[in-house]
Amino acid sequence: LTLLSCHTCKQIADNFIKGLDQTKKQNFGGGNTAWEERALSKYETSEIRLVEILENLCESSSFDCNHMVEEHEDHFETWWFKRQNKHPDLYKWFCIDTINVCCLNGTFGPDCNACVGGSERPCHGNGVCDGDGTRGGNGRCNCDHGYKGEFCLDCIDGYFNEIRNDTFSLCTECHSSCKTCTGLTNEDCEKCKTGWGEDDEGACLDVNECLNDPPLCKEDQYCLNTDGSFSCKGCDKVCSGCTEAGPDKCQSCAPGYQDTEGTCTDVNECEQPDAVCTAGNQECVNNKGSYICICASGYEEQEGVCVTIPEPEEHVDL
Repeated sequence: LTLLSCHTCKQIADNFIKGLDQTKKQNFGGGNTAWEERALSKYETSEIRLVEILENLCESSSFDCNHMVEEHEDHFETWWFKRQNKHPDLYKWFCIDTINVCCLNGTFGPDCNACVGGSERPCHGNGVCDGDGTRGGNGRCNCDHGYKGEFCLDCIDGYFNEIRNDTFSLCTECHSSCKTCTGLTNEDCEKCKTGWGEDDEGACLDVNECLNDPPLCKEDQYCLNTDGSFSCKGCDKVCSGCTEAGPDKCQSCAPGYQDTEGTCTDVNECEQPDAVCTAGNQECVNNKGSYICICASGYEEQEGVCVTIPEPEEHVDL
């Protein structure tokens, strides 16, 4: 609730400043007559202008905002007529010092205590203090990516401290092959990530899982090695087993295909010396990897047999 109240108050203060800007020269043509000058200076500090600004502080649908403005209308009047010269920062005067729903940046909680790491650089600049700038939260640090620990000075796995002292820490990402490291290259790994292995010099190198025996992929797939991992990809449908993508990388050809100078191509069963469509009045139609038998022109299929299409009967008018 306290977080919400502070957010609402900040929005109101921001909108008040916008309202000041929008009403700066309202209702005046901007001509430079003495009358206009006098009227304008009167309007600048008038209750009419204050009311106009207050009316536009909230969306009509925002209950929290409207409630806060109504509840503290007298404070706005006090600031407008008596305090704004001495306290030009409305947000600080109203939200922090008067209605006590916000705190200064770097502080949190009911008493506006300093965040972990101090209010100057909460979390040592490497995180966000819980409840920062509000009367809520617990002041603990939610560290930025790469950092961990109560003070956000330690590095998570995959990062190392490039610079580190009691109040400052810079965590930099390790080489992609390292789980933990002391520097930027694959020779600075303390531990290799899964999918990487140490060579004789202690550097982490990619393990080629595609050399695994037995193979890690299915029979109709080929293995693609990637940094630290691998993936299984489907072979071309003309292949029976393959080493890479494409009809020219088959280990052997799938049924209905033949090896033509190293590439698997469709076998045209309809041109074989022995006819494949042997039933009467049939003809052969080739397709990829196979063929179908259909009734020849002038014939139709009835109960699995190709029979002559009957001639249409001619009707003779009597």
